[in-house]
Amino acid sequence: MKWNVSHMPEQKGRVALVTGANSGIGFETARALARKGARVFLACRNETKGTDAVDRIRSEMPDADVDLISLDLASLESVRACAAAFLDGNDRLDLLVNNAGVMVPPESKTREGLEMQIGVNYFGHFALTGLLIDTLTASPGSRVTTVSSLAHRTGKIDFDNFRGEKPYKPWREYCQSKLANLIFAIELQRRLERTGADVLSTAAHPGFTATDLQRHNSVFRIGVGLWSNTPAVGALPTLYAATAPEADPGGYYGPKGIYEAKGYPAPAKVVRRARDKRTATRLWQVGEEVTGVRFLSA
Repeated sequence: MKWNVSHMPEQKGRVALVTGANSGIGFETARALARKGARVFLACRNETKGTDAVDRIRSEMPDADVDLISLDLASLESVRACAAAFLDGNDRLDLLVNNAGVMVPPESKTREGLEMQIGVNYFGHFALTGLLIDTLTASPGSRVTTVSSLAHRTGKIDFDNFRGEKPYKPWREYCQSKLANLIFAIELQRRLERTGADVLSTAAHPGFTATDLQRHNSVFRIGVGLWSNTPAVGALPTLYAATAPEADPGGYYGPKGIYEAKGYPAPAKVVRRARDKRTATRLWQVGEEVTGVRFLSA
């Protein structure tokens, strides 16, 4: 079956929070969820772009229940403020989509001194998930969907290089961060199952999708532009992982086509490193130490 948004279950009465929802697959994810009736919070770093995204959705769907919430994943203070602002007005969260990310930027660090890609893509989302986990577990049938990448296949977790201790190699750091995302999604499912929580953790990747994510790499931007999904199609694996009743616990989904580059959602390849339990346990522990957010640790 060529799964698309027409196959999505109705989302009326459900509450979703999508990080990085002002553009690309994050925007398309938020828009599709709103179209199906969900109350959607667009968690964005740039207030102007976030407001524009909310306005675009409302212009298409005047009855859409969408709101902007401020989130800068490069600042743990901002992550905590985002979670607090959300929890101040909501007692349920049915879907958390950990979508936002940075890809091969010039060398830079987060507010806490982490290398930017691992800091934003992994540690920021780790903290946000932990701060919202109680509300997720209190919402029956909720999900956490984390966006990884084909790049996870060449990634390796280097526990001695989370703060830029080694000479910066942007692609190495990007691949590491996306491997960390997938490890996190799989480990989160393990821990949820141990507690008996009615929460599903899934992961997805968009294949080759032309978005603003590639703005720091001209060669990759040109290549993806020549052979790529539109953001709307690139968002389908995320939407499948986030809403399809048949999505597996800890499942990972991407485009079905050759090299998983293009096409409709299907189970995606997971490298063995992403399922290594010792690495997952250590990465989780480091996540708690770095962020100060402890959850599902028993």
